Amino acid sequence: MFRRVCAAVLAVLFLTAAGACSGSRLFGKQYEYEEDLTLGLDGRATVVVNASIASLVALRGLNLPIDRAARLPDDEIRALFTSPVTQVTRVSRPWTRKGRRFIQVRVRVSEIGRLSEAAPFGWSTYSLKQEGGQHVFSQVVGASALKPGTLQNYGWDGSELVAFRVHLPSKITFHNSRDVETNETKSPDRGNILGWEQHLSDRLDGRPVEIVVKMESQSILHRTLFLFAGAFTAAVIVLILLVWWTMRKGKDQPTATA
Repeated sequence: MFRRVCAAVLAVLFLTAAGACSGSRLFGKQYEYEEDLTLGLDGRATVVVNASIASLVALRGLNLPIDRAARLPDDEIRALFTSPVTQVTRVSRPWTRKGRRFIQVRVRVSEIGRLSEAAPFGWSTYSLKQEGGQHVFSQVVGASALKPGTLQNYGWDGSELVAFRVHLPSKITFHNSRDVETNETKSPDRGNILGWEQHLSDRLDGRPVEIVVKMESQSILHRTLFLFAGAFTAAVIVLILLVWWTMRKGKDQPTATA
């Protein structure tokens, strides 16, 4: 009995680790295509793309082999995502889900407004500007690269999800993120993260995704460091006052006589 319990625990740990390493989501929603953007107030950003090879071919028109037996050389994938404005920092090993191969690509860009100059992100326009004492980020995802009559049978049923997620650097004052099923406004996830989802069928049809976020022009990290520095300074002042008060009290005590 004890061995069976141990085996079950090890199996769960193995599956969890495999899911984390592969980039897939063992728990929660799974996405056929996902852009995960971490944004800085200075316009620098990191984009992580988790996507099936089939979606990269159909949605972005990238020249990649669909056959699961075909090789996926890192240098070819890097070349597709590399441009004068982007730098590829990581290409993962492919993993398989529902018979389709997936891959993760991590990209850096020094100016978010120019990210669309890289072919894989050319379906979007990006903007980050100051407006009314705030920073405003916007992204509009336009038509996919799918050409009529070219869609192959990749095992999709159209209900698969596509996601665009943004990690924000400061307090959010406005956003238009909504639940894909209920159309109700969504709250930011832990870590100041907002997501916009769309069914794969709508993304293939090119129905636009409009992303708008307004946020304070002071980063959460800057505010945290400021508060920490203030608290530390206050603690030092209190300590100095205590030392001064103790020394003064000692001087005021009458000297004992023999």
